[in-house]
Amino acid sequence: MTDDQLLRYSRHIMLDDIGIEGQERILNAHVLVIGAGGLGSPAALFLASAGVGRITLVDDDAVDLTNLQRQIAHTSARVGESKVRSAAQALKALNPEVRIEAVQARADSQWLNERVPQATVVLDCSDNYATRQAVNAACVNHRIPLVIGAAIRFDGQITVVDPRNAQAPCYACIFPPDAAFEETQCSTLGVFAPMVGIMGSMQAAEALKLIVGCGESLAGRLLMLDGRSMEWTALKIPRQEHCSVCRHARP
Repeated sequence: MTDDQLLRYSRHIMLDDIGIEGQERILNAHVLVIGAGGLGSPAALFLASAGVGRITLVDDDAVDLTNLQRQIAHTSARVGESKVRSAAQALKALNPEVRIEAVQARADSQWLNERVPQATVVLDCSDNYATRQAVNAACVNHRIPLVIGAAIRFDGQITVVDPRNAQAPCYACIFPPDAAFEETQCSTLGVFAPMVGIMGSMQAAEALKLIVGCGESLAGRLLMLDGRSMEWTALKIPRQEHCSVCRHARP
């Protein structure tokens, strides 16, 4: 690390669980962030501020005026611009050292299977069920840790899928792909602005812990927040032996 990096990341380096070695792991990491909206904004900003060496942002949408209530990586001046380019500007302004790749596309299964193996950790910050299932399948297939967040109305949830742990469940163990699922979106139901900030920041925290190798991840646990009462509920989720996604992909 350079003298400037030692100073910039000094508050991380002071932590016994991170130190210089942990910060170097962060600097050498590549995080793939699927979605540059409400969850992806705070997640990517914290990852950039922490010094993640390479961040790939993937989103096919453009910045809309209605996004600005909660998607803090974007500004009024960038309405109409692609979300990935807008977010890339915000990350670069925060930390010019971070290498940002902005991909304006929908992350389909083919793209994910090509790009997921290149990542240290993947963050699912998308807003639809089909994408979450595709991201989960790719991460399980390539044994790449995945942090999944969601927020709608006053409710948030987060979990970690760690395919390196043979006992940990994948997303499909919790929400089977073939189960009846009613898609809910903030465009029709609304979302409390700080809720996406809370969950996105937690996604960044879980990703950094996985990169450094400190603490205990949320693998095997689904953490849910009721924003009205600010009460947390933690559910222990076992791996499903007959899961259609991970039963054949485990070591």
